Parts: sequence; structure tokens; C-alpha cells
Amino acid sequence: MLDVAVIEEPAAAEASLDPMRSRILAALAEPGSAAMLAVRLGLPRQKVNYHLKELERHGLVELAEERRKGSVTERIYAATAASYVISPSALASVSPDPSRSPDQLSAHWLLALGARLVQEVGALVTGAARARRRVATFAVDAEVRFASAADRMAFADELTEAVTALVGRYHDEGAPQGRRHRVIVGLHQIPGPPPGAAAVSPGPRNDPGEAGGNGSGNGSGHGSPARQENPR
Repeated sequence: MLDVAVIEEPAAAEASLDPMRSRILAALAEPGSAAMLAVRLGLPRQKVNYHLKELERHGLVELAEERRKGSVTERIYAATAASYVISPSALASVSPDPSRSPDQLSAHWLLALGARLVQEVGALVTGAARARRRVATFAVDAEVRFASAADRMAFADELTEAVTALVGRYHDEGAPQGRRHRVIVGLHQIPGPPPGAAAVSPGPRNDPGEAGGNGSGNGSGHGSPARQENPR
């Protein structure tokens, strides 16, 4: 079982989003038959069996083993991954395009970059799994709490200068055996707790004109540079 599987086909995405099938996928973290799942979920066996076949058809579950019980063969299924991510490629015609309106201070552009990251790394993971190879990647995840908006902007300026200098030092356009990698650095405010939930610690004070705790602007947040390598 994979830790994370990327869903790239629209039909598979639709199957995974069905509430009944998502419950079955979650239950199949522990392998089971249609009869076993029916008991776990409190559903009719025929209904579970139907949804299992659909999930298997889209590669979301797989046959783990077959057990012979008298004249009956019991088919044991397992989810193909512990969790799933739907790639923007499943919505190809409406997926975000970072090149459409690049803007370092736009939360929408940051979302478009994140969507492209999921799509590209998802394709690498899928290809590497088929070739039984690892994908060369690197990521950093950190949190920083800024005392003021001025500090946040100064941080962004210094980070931009550092990344630009580092990329310029190592980029070699003429390297015959070189492989292109993408580096993404993002900074966003961490969403606050849902309404009514007890906060673990006081959140950062919002600057005038900024979105509230559930926004995704440039408040105290985390930067995450990443690079990927084609598995081929």
C-alpha cells in the first residue's frame, strides 16, 4: 500500500468523491471482503459489492487475496493507498495555470502554483511507482511568526534575493546531462481554528486590510521550497 496515491483520471476522481465509496476506501485501510465491510459499515452486502467493483475498476482498491471457504471463494480487497490526492489534471480544462497571471503577492497565484506542484509531482510519483523507482525530491516546511507587516515584507525580500542567487549559482543551461527541476517558495497565513473550536494558542494579529484568520494572505506562515526529478 502506498502512503499517498495521486488520482489523475476524472472518472477515478468522481468515484473517490462519492460519500459511500470514500467510506469504503477508509474502511479498507484494513483489508476485508464485501461481507466484512458490510458489517463494519452497516450496509447491505450487495451495495458494498457494487461499490467495491467500481473502486477496483478505477484502481483505487485491489484484490489482496482469495480465501476458499467450502464451495465459496471469498475475495479480500485492500485500498491501494492510505490516502489519496486528486490531481488538477483530473480537471484539465479548468485547472489553474500559474502562467496566466503571475503575481508574487496574489493568494490565487500561490494556489495555482500549488496545483501545478500536485500535478507535476503526482505524475512523477505515478511514473516512479510503475518503474519501481524513487523520485528525487526535497522540501522544507517551517513556521514563522512576524512581529509586523514590515518584518514580513523584509523577510520576503531577503528570501527572494537568497533563492535568486542560489538558482543563479547552480543553474547550467548548457549541461548535456542536466535535468530541469522546479523550485517553489510559498508564504501564507496559517488558517485559524473553525468557529467554536478552542484555539491552541493566540493567533497572529491581522494587519489592517488583511483577510481574517481563515484567509490565505501573506501573514505569518511557512515557506516550502521543493524540487523534483523525473523518474525516467
